[in-house]
Amino acid sequence: MKELGMLQYGEFRSAKSTGIIFALGWIAYGSTYLLRKPIGVIKADLEKDLDLSKSALGWLDTALLLPYAVMQMVLGQLGDKFGARQTFGIGLLLSGLSMISFGWWNNFNLFWVLLFINGTAQAQCWPNCTKVLLSWFSDEVRNSIFGMFGTCAFAGGVIGTMLALLVGVVVLLFYKMPEDVGITVSGRDSKLKMTMSEKPSGQGTKSMSFLQLWKLPMLMEVAVAVFCLKVVRYCMYMWLPMYLLQQLKYEQSTAGILSTIFEVGGVLGSALIGFILDRYFQGRGLFGTALSVTMSTVALVMFTFTGSWGTTFNVAFLLLAGAFNAGPDTMLGGSIPADLGEKYGQNAAAATVGLVNGFGSIGPCIEGPLIGLVATWYGWTSVFFVMTVLSAFGALAVFRASMIQTRINLERLQNINHI
Repeated sequence: MKELGMLQYGEFRSAKSTGIIFALGWIAYGSTYLLRKPIGVIKADLEKDLDLSKSALGWLDTALLLPYAVMQMVLGQLGDKFGARQTFGIGLLLSGLSMISFGWWNNFNLFWVLLFINGTAQAQCWPNCTKVLLSWFSDEVRNSIFGMFGTCAFAGGVIGTMLALLVGVVVLLFYKMPEDVGITVSGRDSKLKMTMSEKPSGQGTKSMSFLQLWKLPMLMEVAVAVFCLKVVRYCMYMWLPMYLLQQLKYEQSTAGILSTIFEVGGVLGSALIGFILDRYFQGRGLFGTALSVTMSTVALVMFTFTGSWGTTFNVAFLLLAGAFNAGPDTMLGGSIPADLGEKYGQNAAAATVGLVNGFGSIGPCIEGPLIGLVATWYGWTSVFFVMTVLSAFGALAVFRASMIQTRINLERLQNINHI
């Protein structure tokens, strides 16, 4: 009875710690989105008060998004080398500090520097948040958990700059790996648990180079898919209100409200796809994700063709496009590359997530000029044609990754049978 009581206490302690980690990670990463959401709201004021051109305002977007993309790829190994908790917490602190004084200044160059620091600091948040979170859950439920966790990216706009700063301190104190608090998570492969345990540099941790990471099986295909999905998602965020206003002739207020349907779909898709993958695509998560991206492509095509049919059709296909785009984006940018880093890398979960998400984030950096050019020269129909092609290409990339995964699994099975 005593041993049973101790077992129940240990399970309760583990469940409590897991819940705290999930909630803290959700709030912490969600808090970055108000810092990243840019300055789009105040662009008109900056243009008027500081006499900045639209070109200059565009460079402020680049100051934030370019280092966010590049630094994830270049510095992605920091979390694997120095610890995900420390890297994530310091990233939150620096991003909060860089923006806390943004409203005090009226100098374009200083704005650029502050946004550059913010983008660089935030580049370390997603990979390391992912690494810690996934270490707390068994392989059977990681997609379900990560799908629910991904909703923070869409709900994060309600969290302020000061919260990101304060939460950074809390993360440094409490956002720990299971090994740090003496807890063993059942249902996780023992070899993977060894690779996930954080070791300071100098204690046997060997980082993989940038080129070595690219050579990991399926990682390039996943990175290409994330690039395509992010371009489509940010196109919808940035241009959908204008399309609804100019092409479909909605009132300005209605166009603004209707454009959020894509984001609502994103919340639902992110929350549900993980459960679907774990229940119906166990061991074939990439194949299930590829089907979802394909459905997003179909929904975009249907939205384009039925645009003039009225609000009901617009809402339905925007909801589906958002759900089937954002759900896979969350998986492909988080749990899937982390899994590849664990299985085929050397303690490289944070590095692989950083590489994939960083490469994918280059898409939003080029999306603005590209879509503006296409819309000006060829019209709105061509804009949706570009998004449809990109979405379809992303689906093909994930299908290819799924085929590689199947081949590797078959080779392993054959090797086992030969033993």
